[in-house]
Amino acid sequence: MTNNIQEVTITVDGGYSPSTISLKQGQPAVLKFIRQSTKGCLEVVKSDDLGFEKDLPIGEVVKIDIPTDQAGIYRFSCGMDMVSGEVEVV
Repeated sequence: MTNNIQEVTITVDGGYSPSTISLKQGQPAVLKFIRQSTKGCLEVVKSDDLGFEKDLPIGEVVKIDIPTDQAGIYRFSCGMDMVSGEVEVV
């Protein structure tokens, strides 16, 4: 098994792009969120499933380590839970 870190950049601009992320189980992973506009309620990203809540300042990269020890589908959303995406660990 390789220990290369999986990195996925997610553009936040009225939604999440991409909104579905697939990661390999057991391989370290980092999501990098970049908020590009003030559209919507996207100044916060959170996940009860993955145990994080982070502010997303405009134009800054916010890195979040994602646990990949358990296969499954994990939801993340904006602070108001109106816009969401998911991480699939396979």
